[in-house]
Amino acid sequence: MIGRIVKLGSKVVWNGMKAVPNFVGDYFELKKQLNAQPDFPVRGFFPALTDRYAESGHLIKHYFLQDLYVAQRIFQNQPVKHLDIGSRIDGFVAHVATFRPIEILDIRPLNRPIPNVTFRQADLMTLPPDLKACTDSLSSLHAIEHFGLGRYGDPIDVNGHLKALDTIYEILKPGGTFYFSTPIGPQGIIYNAHRVFDVAYLLRLFTPRYRIESFSYIDDDERLFANADWQSEAVRTNFGCSYGCGIFEMTKLSS
Repeated sequence: MIGRIVKLGSKVVWNGMKAVPNFVGDYFELKKQLNAQPDFPVRGFFPALTDRYAESGHLIKHYFLQDLYVAQRIFQNQPVKHLDIGSRIDGFVAHVATFRPIEILDIRPLNRPIPNVTFRQADLMTLPPDLKACTDSLSSLHAIEHFGLGRYGDPIDVNGHLKALDTIYEILKPGGTFYFSTPIGPQGIIYNAHRVFDVAYLLRLFTPRYRIESFSYIDDDERLFANADWQSEAVRTNFGCSYGCGIFEMTKLSS
């Protein structure tokens, strides 16, 4: 993981250096053309040096594909109410809010109103009593791995992910749908960013409480594999992922 970050950082630096000659040359070309068309004088500089060599758009690792995929599933399933815990507001939440109201919970504040979005600040390692069995549809995408590591101002708790999953189980009505995603690969903590989960470990957590409707994953090359066989031998190797993303759609079993 650290090696990948260093490699990506080196690539960004190199692309920035490569762009400098073009940046300078393009500036003088622009100044020359402005002599004949002075309507827009140069008011300042904002060097965007790496964009020249970037891929069209900026698809943030895992988030773009998982957000789009799960939002589509919610659109297809049309729940009565949907509640989200900790997912990206400028990704998944925004997708869902285009076609239905969504309530979101996060330990961090949100200080601006967003159409179709209702916000509540809460630490989900403890269940707010009024949320018990309050929704038939709940999502938490790329969030649970952070609980208890202090990254977002939450208290240090080695069992933070387990407490959050217990809270989610209590919030969801029996028969409700839980959409969950998290990093998958060799299990451990990347302090203080996140945990990475072994798929077999997650299955041991989920199967007593949920019926797994589907398992999908995004591999290390950022390719989405929908409806993978979660009972196959590939679970032993986390479907070949070192730092992938597992996406579960599950139904809560009756208590």
